[in-house]
Amino acid sequence: MITASDIFNIASKKEFEKITLKVFRQQYDSNIIYQKFCALLKKDKQNVKTVKDIPFLPIQFFKTHKIVSSQEPIQVTFTSSGTTGMVTSNHHVIDLSHYEQSFRQAFSQFYGNIEDYTIIALLPSYLEREGSSLIYMVNDLIEGSNNPDSGFYLHNYAELINKLTQLDKSGENVLLIGVTYALLDLIEMQQFQLKNTIIMETGGMKGKRREMIREELHEILCTGFGVNEIHSEYGMTELLSQAYSLGNGVFECPPWMDILIRDTEDALNYVGYNKTGGINVIDLANINSCSFIATQDLGKKYSNQSFEVLGRFDNSDIRGCNLMVL
Repeated sequence: MITASDIFNIASKKEFEKITLKVFRQQYDSNIIYQKFCALLKKDKQNVKTVKDIPFLPIQFFKTHKIVSSQEPIQVTFTSSGTTGMVTSNHHVIDLSHYEQSFRQAFSQFYGNIEDYTIIALLPSYLEREGSSLIYMVNDLIEGSNNPDSGFYLHNYAELINKLTQLDKSGENVLLIGVTYALLDLIEMQQFQLKNTIIMETGGMKGKRREMIREELHEILCTGFGVNEIHSEYGMTELLSQAYSLGNGVFECPPWMDILIRDTEDALNYVGYNKTGGINVIDLANINSCSFIATQDLGKKYSNQSFEVLGRFDNSDIRGCNLMVL
């Protein structure tokens, strides 16, 4: 039985692959939905011998099925955002400590000690609903900073402008985590020249603004905040881990997470480095749900194992995934 200790102490690519195959077998045995999906692809524990043999569950299953790989009680259910009438994803979390260890350890890996930062969160669309995994994570980071200036802001932009300006001038290390449209709203009200602040966008216009390509968006944000780079976080309701970009839209994963790029014409095959395809995510922190998820994001991976997110599939572009309904 693979444990959280095994997952969060992975120290090499070889160890990652070994534990990944063990997690697959464990989830094949304990997750009936995933097992049925594997059966449709004629995959089982005997003929899955490498990581690339593992079937990746289409992310839409989290909207239509209860995806769990444990008999233990559910501690919390995280839900995706969506407009009225939309079917949302449900991620049933058996053990919140896995999520907490995942995001705390990943933050430490990419940014160092949380207590060295003032965490400012501008996440109105997430804060205004229940069940957001992002809000859970950011709230924990705010508490972990042990800083009275850390906190959430909703629509009180004037107060946020004053606080951000004051903290940056005083030399504090500030991390402003914001949903994309709200960051754009902020710099329309006030242009900044920040010297000690990291701007991290979590993606998403949430229907509030037109979608932009990353280069255009980051150029606007860099100009508006007076910074050289925009950081990004790549996560989603269906995952318990995040990848981070420290600039230029290039993401890196923590040791217990990886991505593969599938062929857009044939979802069961993969493309090589520097080629665009669908993003498949291995998230071993998802030990109690499903660690192998085929997302609706498009991206490309590089030989140094970093990756970019380039957009999303249109529904009409999803091919090779006609196994959505069990």
